[in-house]
Amino acid sequence: MIRTLSSLHGMVFGALERLTVPVMTTLARFLFAAVLLFYYWNSALTKLGDGFLGFLFPSDGAYIQIFPKAVEAAGYDFSQLGTFHWLVVVAGTWAEFLLPLAIVIGLFTRLAALGMIGFVVVQTLTDLFGHNGIAHEGTLGAWFDRMPDSIVLDQRAFWVFVLLYLVFRGGGPLSVDRLLRSGFSARQADPQPTQG
Repeated sequence: MIRTLSSLHGMVFGALERLTVPVMTTLARFLFAAVLLFYYWNSALTKLGDGFLGFLFPSDGAYIQIFPKAVEAAGYDFSQLGTFHWLVVVAGTWAEFLLPLAIVIGLFTRLAALGMIGFVVVQTLTDLFGHNGIAHEGTLGAWFDRMPDSIVLDQRAFWVFVLLYLVFRGGGPLSVDRLLRSGFSARQADPQPTQG
């Protein structure tokens, strides 16, 4: 009886998994867009400097957000920060625009999701230890505490889970990745004759 139930369970849910993985990958990207796309884009907008080249010359607030202790140590004299700080701030700003966009459209989804996981980790460490000990104000939270609203261990754990799902499963059928794969497969199946 148990073997029959186990076999039936495997057959039903195995078929269900095969049918739903494409839906779930698209749903994961949709949820990322619905919950985090504008969160990150709005954050990136606060980092842009003035004018047309603002994406190359970040705002003072960008340095404060990313390097709070270094800015404080420099007495808020941003000219004391070097090329390394500029590169990190510019790369971080671009990443906040480009990685979420890549996930939403499904372009290099696995790499973009992996990049976002790294971004979330760095963001979290900066939030916890870079901004004057926010960790002591309840931001970190705790698992198994009956309270599902801490910013780090609750919310960001779910963010990372969705991103991990995309790392392992890819962008799904409604993605640029799928279009690129289809185009590449079609070219391999129908090679152009060589002229000679």
